[in-house]
Amino acid sequence: MKIVTIVGARPQFIKAAPVSRALREAGHTEFLVHTGQHYDENMSQVFFEELNIPTADYNLSVCNLAHGAMTGRMLEKIEDVLLEIRPDCVLVYGDTNSTLAGALAAKKLYLKLAHVEAGLRSFNMEMPEEQNRVVADRLSDLLFCPTETAVSNLKKEGIANSPYGETVINVGDVMYDALLFYSDIAEKRASILDRLQIERGQYVLSTIHRAENTDVPARLDSIMLALREIANEIAVILPLHPRTMKILLESTQSVRGIKIIDPVSYLEMILLEKKCQAIITDSGGLQKEAYFFHKPCITVRDETEWIELVDAGVNCVVGGDKNNIVEAFKNLQSETLDFSQKFYGNGKAGEKIVEVLVHHEPPGETNRKLHCKGGG
Repeated sequence: MKIVTIVGARPQFIKAAPVSRALREAGHTEFLVHTGQHYDENMSQVFFEELNIPTADYNLSVCNLAHGAMTGRMLEKIEDVLLEIRPDCVLVYGDTNSTLAGALAAKKLYLKLAHVEAGLRSFNMEMPEEQNRVVADRLSDLLFCPTETAVSNLKKEGIANSPYGETVINVGDVMYDALLFYSDIAEKRASILDRLQIERGQYVLSTIHRAENTDVPARLDSIMLALREIANEIAVILPLHPRTMKILLESTQSVRGIKIIDPVSYLEMILLEKKCQAIITDSGGLQKEAYFFHKPCITVRDETEWIELVDAGVNCVVGGDKNNIVEAFKNLQSETLDFSQKFYGNGKAGEKIVEVLVHHEPPGETNRKLHCKGGG
């Protein structure tokens, strides 16, 4: 098989790694298309090196644009690549502009489309991520879900298995695959704890990057005040995306007491997660990784896609209010939490995805033709 994998942002590099490894081990040909959405070297190239992902076959260098312009430019360039390769299937991951552009390009050329991490819902259509994932799910021929909750979400929207075979499959979470594979490697290779001079269990790890937090000054100030108060009790480590750093530098809110560091590599991030006391984040992926490492998580958003973690009592969704964040941190410290449930599969999601790709052929597939021009 010829597979085109489209990635562009840090979480997608991580998600693609187990699937790419399984594809290549099974003897299939994969063409990796990097849209360029994350353009900082620490947020992009280092992941290809650390995760041992082959260098991208195509780098589209589309970055630093508004949502519409970025998605449109990606769509145009991805279409050119797909016309050149004519793959058997296009793989998209997650919920970024790269996901949306890849999905649109594939379906406008009548190509088989598979969405990894399908079915997630925050039920907040103001989130760009929610818009992207809903459209990608609607367009996809194969929907690879990470949890039963995701399968249920799709069923409620009228997306379910067809009479011709499975199209919605709970394969487990590819990020769990990646974490299992790279955890021991991180222990051996990452030295960030020594560089930061911090001890295991003696710090809280935090990440803040979503627009709902960074683009609302009062909300960002409230979150920073909470982190400062928590930092009076225990060290708070905050790796910051360059964009968020710029916003903070322009803000009137002091970050005194918070240990702000540059974005870190994936292996370093794994080690920081594994050795921390708790995690405070607005990242979807980090909420799950907190669970994988048995760490309590405070989510500074108004909703989460990972509701099974909230129901299990290990993830507390608190929004951006300072008092709520601080109170949640104190409460989680005193509670006994249960991390025993297997929400995200057995670490073999990548292998399952490849197996389905090989054997899946939707009705009429052999009669489809690649439409190079015209249409719609």
